[in-house]
Amino acid sequence: MQGRQITRRGLIGGAAAGTAMTVLPAAGAAAARQPAARSADVVVVGAGLAGLTAARQVVAGGRSAIVLEARDRVGGRVLSHTLSGGSYSELGGMFTGPTQDDIQALAKDVGVGFYPTYNSGNNVFVGGDGRREEFPSDSPLGNAPADPIVAPDIALAVAQLDDMATDFPVDAPWSSPHAEEWDRQTLDTWLRAHTSGNPEFMQVVSSATEAIFGCEPRELSLLYTVFYIAASGNEDNQGTFERNFNTKDGAQEQRFAGGAALVPQRVAAQLGNRGVLNAPVRRIDQSGSGVTVQSDAGIVSAKRAIVAIPPTLAGRIFYEPALPPLRDQLMQHMPQGSLMKFEAVYSTPFWRGKGLTGQVVSENGPVKVTFDVSPESGTPGIMMGFIGGHEARVWEERSAASRRDAVLEQFAHFFGDEALRPREVVEFNWSTEVWNRGCPVAVLGPGTLIDFGAELRKPAGRIHWAGTETSTYWNGYMDGAVRSGKRAAAEVLARL
Repeated sequence: MQGRQITRRGLIGGAAAGTAMTVLPAAGAAAARQPAARSADVVVVGAGLAGLTAARQVVAGGRSAIVLEARDRVGGRVLSHTLSGGSYSELGGMFTGPTQDDIQALAKDVGVGFYPTYNSGNNVFVGGDGRREEFPSDSPLGNAPADPIVAPDIALAVAQLDDMATDFPVDAPWSSPHAEEWDRQTLDTWLRAHTSGNPEFMQVVSSATEAIFGCEPRELSLLYTVFYIAASGNEDNQGTFERNFNTKDGAQEQRFAGGAALVPQRVAAQLGNRGVLNAPVRRIDQSGSGVTVQSDAGIVSAKRAIVAIPPTLAGRIFYEPALPPLRDQLMQHMPQGSLMKFEAVYSTPFWRGKGLTGQVVSENGPVKVTFDVSPESGTPGIMMGFIGGHEARVWEERSAASRRDAVLEQFAHFFGDEALRPREVVEFNWSTEVWNRGCPVAVLGPGTLIDFGAELRKPAGRIHWAGTETSTYWNGYMDGAVRSGKRAAAEVLARL
């Protein structure tokens, strides 16, 4: 079966999901029939988890809010897709785990439950020479492979990075006593100097960063990496690499019943006609008394604005007066990662019968990390693979058929020849999403945090900033998005 073309009709989370939200024609038609200008205390740009949370908090604080969303759906980087058999697959954020308190509390508030990520049996590791090994999912290294060639360096690097992340100032990484030293080098250069530099180990690191950041170790500031690890916790629990990377006791421990996209959909439904879809924002003007936001769906006047979209997109809005130079430069230094998801759908998760969790780390691409992402019922069986970083940039230039063939051959090596016969495949390239330009998070290279980091959350006059990239904990995750929305809402409520 050929890969299924994803259409807007197939995506869960658009107009149908938030039927109370105002759905306007797409840009061309909207320009011909501009709706009347609207006003509110706060205008929010972006209806992802950050923007929706911000609006929800503003309304709960007794103030009015309007949310402008560029797409014809809500959810941002959280997205579900309807499969041919009526089930669903998840193409964006889907996991949650310990210390991700804010997204879990929001999910519970809107009636979305959780179920455990399938994690029974053995994980699979494939080395650069193609060797295939199995190891228990509850090994001391967690999801990291226990292969004797790479395990010593993994243990050494994780111990050092966890130590560097201890007592780290997550609210101001640039203030760390080691900030200048760590922000002048990449994760790649640091690892080569502080481990054996074993090529196979470096390939495993690449596999991890491609899935976590959508980039290569050579692109990541060491300071940003340490911050990301320290942020994998909360105010009462120190962040660790293990909590970030692992399934058991880690960020991939649980799934959302019915799909994570239900959370933003239900928040949007609560907001009702306070939200407007098909409304990309083009310009924000501010004065001493308020802001005027121009979108393809019309003009909104407000006392304050919250911009809750990825920094690279926020930088494409025209601001009058111009933003402070450091803020503008910050947005230019925060490109999104490169990430594709490939999902093969089978009648059943056949790998479970072979004693496998479905979790793989491979040194070879295009897919280097996989998860069993079957729904709670266990049927259909869905195997998901990340294609990230360099692999995504190479493979997005090739045909869908060649990607399909390459990935299914990999899946067959991982799990058996049954993998060659899916009933359906779905792939999604976040770099082609006009209103994302990549996923899962912004990539910060050397020098970004020490030179521009202080601008991340600093309001620019009456404009406030939200989005997972601005969060002090669980930066890059759904929990960080919710946290950022709550913080931005608190900022504007205090000033109204």
